[in-house]
Amino acid sequence: MLKQFASHPWVRKLTPSPFTLILLILIVYFWFRPPAWVSDEDRPVANVAITTTDGRVIPLASLRGKVVVVNFWATWCPYCRHEMPGMQAFYRDWHAKGVEILALSIEDDPKLVAQFMQQQAYTFPAGLADAATQQAFGEIKKVPMSFVIDKKGVIRHKISGQVYYGRLENLVTPLLKE
Repeated sequence: MLKQFASHPWVRKLTPSPFTLILLILIVYFWFRPPAWVSDEDRPVANVAITTTDGRVIPLASLRGKVVVVNFWATWCPYCRHEMPGMQAFYRDWHAKGVEILALSIEDDPKLVAQFMQQQAYTFPAGLADAATQQAFGEIKKVPMSFVIDKKGVIRHKISGQVYYGRLENLVTPLLKE
């Protein structure tokens, strides 16, 4: 019966070619795990102050002694939204070990960012990336973009694209041992 069903011409039209299947698999893969390029950096970060959505001011210099992940993002960016749960899990697991995450939105509305963070129950600090902050890290031309800063305040890695838990773990662990 199944063989008879599969021999109908309209069923054969719906059967994808191997090329189409490979293309669909690649699209799904890159949607859920788009490529991110990691470059090694070795430059001190300027001491900018981040104002969080709850009104706290965090000077980057006050975070010396911790490994800091600074993530530039936007609420409208699908890749940014997709990486946030992994960042939250990483923050939950690594914050007590000396890791801080700062999520800096390139948007202009702090209420929008605060509302998004609250709705999603993200607990790491978030704020807006003003011009001075963006300049301190170099031009932020696209999001998501993240920077990993060592305990001494030196930018060690730049991640252009979506981060995920395993990549953060691989980049942060050696810096915690230094």
